[in-house]
Amino acid sequence: MATDVVVPTLGESITEATLGQWLKQPGEAVKADEPIASLETDKVAIEVNAPAAGVMAELVVKEGDTVNVGAVIARIDAGASAGSPAAPKVEDRSSVGQAEAAAKAPEAVAPVAPAEDAGSDDEGGPLTLSPAVRRLVLEHGLDPSQIKGTGKDGRLTKDDVLLAAKTAPAAPKPAPAAAAPAAASAPAATGGTRKEERVRMTRLRQTIASRLKESQNTTAMLTTYNDVDMGAVMEARNKYKDLFEKKHGIRLGFMSFFAKAAVLALKDVPSVNGAIEGDEIVYRDYADISVAVSAPAGLVVPVVRDADKLSFAGIEKTIADFGKRAKDGTLKLEEMKGGTFTISNGGVFGSLLSSPIINLGQSAVLGLHRIEERPVVRNGQIVARPMMYLALSYDHRLVDGREAVTFLVRIKEAIEDPTRLLIDL
Repeated sequence: MATDVVVPTLGESITEATLGQWLKQPGEAVKADEPIASLETDKVAIEVNAPAAGVMAELVVKEGDTVNVGAVIARIDAGASAGSPAAPKVEDRSSVGQAEAAAKAPEAVAPVAPAEDAGSDDEGGPLTLSPAVRRLVLEHGLDPSQIKGTGKDGRLTKDDVLLAAKTAPAAPKPAPAAAAPAAASAPAATGGTRKEERVRMTRLRQTIASRLKESQNTTAMLTTYNDVDMGAVMEARNKYKDLFEKKHGIRLGFMSFFAKAAVLALKDVPSVNGAIEGDEIVYRDYADISVAVSAPAGLVVPVVRDADKLSFAGIEKTIADFGKRAKDGTLKLEEMKGGTFTISNGGVFGSLLSSPIINLGQSAVLGLHRIEERPVVRNGQIVARPMMYLALSYDHRLVDGREAVTFLVRIKEAIEDPTRLLIDL
């Protein structure tokens, strides 16, 4: 009996998505609740799970097609097994698929390598890989069946693949799919050819581009800078990190110090925690801090709710969980909505200085950068200190220059003297 696979509810006000990747192909066995496809929405990638165990019988839509909530995207022959005579042959829907694709997507999308290429599990069936893991496997030319998985039920994680890539001998990258857009060639001045490749933007990347440009167009954005001596925080972290991890089960990082410092500064300068809505200013007495984290498909900004009420351990655990699930592509839409203030740490990528763009619906964003020893003057002597540049981009329509500078100074004072975080000063 054929069971329809439908597009699940994607979240409030989201009615459609793009079929990003099929994780299972016709004729392959699937287990109940096993991921079989990846959908891309405006914010995150969402996996579609099999409603029943059986064999993939038919793919109704193609990768790159736009699908609505509730639409049938595939069918599963429930109860059948791979190779069973009862398993139906895949219907040739090329004419239907071409008509649907022409109506929904003006450009052809390069299909992802078939699941057979991804190897097989211990039971002889094909491996199920998340989109991020599959992409890494193909990029490094690895055989996933030879990699030991440390995830749930032995599934491969991104870290497993990266570790295998470091230890494995260099392998040639797989050739692009035959249906991929042809790369344009142009003669080079030194002879030979130079190639260009056109790749369709993902829905997430399109949304990021649109929102960032909208933020620039709708805010009077200005950035003020300062630097901070990280010595006191680094000393406190080194002194208590082992006890902290032993008691709370999480490492003590720098983000919790900056989140706590931001909470204090937001109380002193409430306009930074506010927002303009129409001809009104909304002031909040709570701090929902958005934390920018890197995901395979782009930057995402989940929200640490009620950061003003969380302990250092609570903040560290929340941010660590966001980071892990961003890599796995399992963040929920509701976890990225709202937020009253943003912290973006470009320092983890080696950034020395930047001007971050304000998140829509907010009035300011704090940019953190790398820590490096620089000569500074202390008590008339030139000494080397671990310094970091801070950048605060703010909406000048709501936040005055004096308030922005005051806010950044409050951050600096709290980081250079962490005792202030304990006595609310």
